[in-house]
Amino acid sequence: MSVEVETAGGRRPEIAGRWSTSLAVAGLAVAVVTAAAQSIDRFHWWAGFVLVPGALIASSGGPLLARGGGRAFVGYLLACVGGLVFAVGALLMFGVMGRGWPFMITLPALAVAGTYLWRSPDPLARAFHRTVALLALDAAALGLTFLLLVNDVLDFGRTGWWGGFVTVAGVVILANGLELLRHRIAYRAQAVTLAVGPAVIAILLGLRFLRDWPLWP
Repeated sequence: MSVEVETAGGRRPEIAGRWSTSLAVAGLAVAVVTAAAQSIDRFHWWAGFVLVPGALIASSGGPLLARGGGRAFVGYLLACVGGLVFAVGALLMFGVMGRGWPFMITLPALAVAGTYLWRSPDPLARAFHRTVALLALDAAALGLTFLLLVNDVLDFGRTGWWGGFVTVAGVVILANGLELLRHRIAYRAQAVTLAVGPAVIAILLGLRFLRDWPLWP
């Protein structure tokens, strides 16, 4: 019993250190954004009511992530939600929501894509999760493209450029569906069929949108 008490007592400074570090990083992030907004005369003080809670929520996820185990997913979720709220606060504080709104597509998509590291031992669940994560990565790229378009960095004219992302999504679904063929699992044929159908439709739709693409042969 004494060994357990000593072990728990020994972990307390470590846990406290994680919380202190996480809160310090959150405070530093708030200070940097606030100072930057003030330096370019774009400071909207009321955005702090969004910025600060976002930083605190994100900081609460850091120690849980560091502890690992079952708490890691909760920590990851808190860090992602807090980071998204913090990003909204930063955009509002700089007054650039009109040009920065595509971040609201990219950041949540990257949060979902980041779960790719958690892999289920079941092949069917693993394939489904991998598909969702890769589709989220495709959505993140779509958000970045919107960001470049809104800020006049890119200009595709009136072409159906979004068809490229639809095509990529179809390819992702098709590849992960066909990958199930190498596993001997129940309902394998049904799972592959359910994946191939939507994948083919998405690919055909994407190519249809891309028919006016400047590089289309």
